[in-house]
Amino acid sequence: MLALGRPARPCPGPGDTVVGMHAPAFAGPPELTPLRAVSEWMLDPWAMVVIVVLTAAYLAGVRRVRRAGQPWPAGRVIAACGLGSGFAVIATMSFLRVYQPVLFYARAAQTVVVLLVVPLFWALGRPLSLAIAALPQAGRRIEAVIGSRAARLLTFPAITTMVLVVTPFLLYFTSWYAAGFTSGAVRELTYLALLLPGFVFFWTLLRIDPVPKAYPYLVSLWISGAEVIGDAILGLAIIADPTLIAAAHYHLVARPWGPSLATDQVLGGGTIWVLGDIVGLPFLVAQLIQMIREDEADAKVIDAELDAAASAAAPAAPAAVAQRPWWESDQRFAGRFREVPAAEPGAEQSQ
Repeated sequence: MLALGRPARPCPGPGDTVVGMHAPAFAGPPELTPLRAVSEWMLDPWAMVVIVVLTAAYLAGVRRVRRAGQPWPAGRVIAACGLGSGFAVIATMSFLRVYQPVLFYARAAQTVVVLLVVPLFWALGRPLSLAIAALPQAGRRIEAVIGSRAARLLTFPAITTMVLVVTPFLLYFTSWYAAGFTSGAVRELTYLALLLPGFVFFWTLLRIDPVPKAYPYLVSLWISGAEVIGDAILGLAIIADPTLIAAAHYHLVARPWGPSLATDQVLGGGTIWVLGDIVGLPFLVAQLIQMIREDEADAKVIDAELDAAASAAAPAAPAAVAQRPWWESDQRFAGRFREVPAAEPGAEQSQ
């Protein structure tokens, strides 16, 4: 089912007044099944515009770079435009969007995809390197901004990790969460508020694009561990919360099928915990691959420097000198094996 320009659930919001003795009839989507998880779609015009513009700009940059004779691997295009944009469409227009007003765990899955999955694949596409290569004049300004003191401060690992972990906490434990059901502007800005911290986090830790400061990979691994712990703490906090999050909204929805509201919230907390940890696996793999590649590149540079130094220090000595035994060159033994000059004829007779 594809709904164009209308909400999937025209049910009242948290502030609406319910008239009558009975709760309003449920007017939302039908019960979620595996088949409906594939067939239920809803167009989000604003999200679609942003996704199309970003994807088109990336592909235009790739075309310009390749026309200039510079290589741009297809894997980066697939990561950004295929997986990054694809998961963005899934998060904002698939069953996750259709069911997020009525199922807590659907919105929890949407949050993880927008916060972690989409930014990870876009960071793997190296959009900053592409912009610098495709637009040399603008690229110099981009490099200047990246190398600025403010950028180094804002991308300090502790700050980026704190923002990534705190943002979803604020979403779920403030009125921000319920506001996204009644305001389209809040919903779209929520997507942006989740995407930006996620992209900055992966961009600075992967270090495949120019970064303000390249921190050691050991720091990246520690930060990745902190992010995984943050996902677990958020999931456990939602599971252990004795009150229902956005209870007024979900009671007014009056969903007649699926899990109870309390069970739905527990499922949502578990979704954030488990799905967040699963998303961390490809990130760790990408970090390890990049670390191995950098180690190999550093080893080649060191070997080349050692070879050059050995060639410059090698004396242009005769072959006979080069073949002398090692002990004749060692100062500790040179005196013992010094050649004795031959006696002149008649020397013994004169004695």
